[in-house]
Amino acid sequence: MTDSSVTDSVVPEPQAGPAPTAPADTADAAPTGSATSRRVLRAGGAIVAAALVGVVIGVGIIEVRYDDPAPATAAAPSTGTAAPTATATPFGAKSNGNHFGSLRDLLLPVPGGFLLGPDDGADGNDTELTGDQLAAAFDDDLGTVPKEQQDKLRQYWKDLHVKAAGVRTYKARLGELVVGIRLRQFNQQEVQRMNEYTAIFTGDTGLFRLGPAVPDHPEAHCYLMPAPPSAPIDRMQCSAAEGDLLVVLDAEGVAPLPKDKIVALLTQQLDRLARPGASV
Repeated sequence: MTDSSVTDSVVPEPQAGPAPTAPADTADAAPTGSATSRRVLRAGGAIVAAALVGVVIGVGIIEVRYDDPAPATAAAPSTGTAAPTATATPFGAKSNGNHFGSLRDLLLPVPGGFLLGPDDGADGNDTELTGDQLAAAFDDDLGTVPKEQQDKLRQYWKDLHVKAAGVRTYKARLGELVVGIRLRQFNQQEVQRMNEYTAIFTGDTGLFRLGPAVPDHPEAHCYLMPAPPSAPIDRMQCSAAEGDLLVVLDAEGVAPLPKDKIVALLTQQLDRLARPGASV
């Protein structure tokens, strides 16, 4: 398995599906009848879609406005004697769906039967990416887009209020299965829309095989990548929206995949993110 085999991609090629809704003036930028301009706009929209679901690394962040800050440290009630300070939960989910704390804390810890897995490309196997890191990578991805479209796409990213991304990989102890889970934190409405877009794309194109359901998490959906019946290796991907977090799981292993084991991992991850207080 190569470094890129455990990825957080949801759509195999950015150009394969419809681009997500972009700012209205972006759609008007191409002159009528200009095939070249239309291709440029489709490519720009694909960069936006791909970056959100993880086909490319870049996620831009220019400004983040979260109205509900993380809980502050609270002092223990007075008992007449000196008492230690009680620290609020360092990570979790608020009732409004926004999460606080490190994404490395919010990611599922390595469960029994698994070890920390291989690197997910340049991101490593247990990493949180800051806004500055994501912004720099996103700028690199925009290098092939004309300047006038770059400005529009950067404004679109600014409106998304993307905050961070985190990735962790898991390897079954016998080495027959590798799973990567990635969290991307941005505007809740766009998280929901991107998850719905992925469900429609993977369900309506006929390119993917239907995956298992995730009990108690109707917002989650799984599908298997195209593969001949005799293929020795199989791959399954899942996507879910939990408040301001887009959760993307990518599993690859010896066929037939242990789907129950993969679904159990995803269920544990989504339960950890559940509001109004993520589990420790």
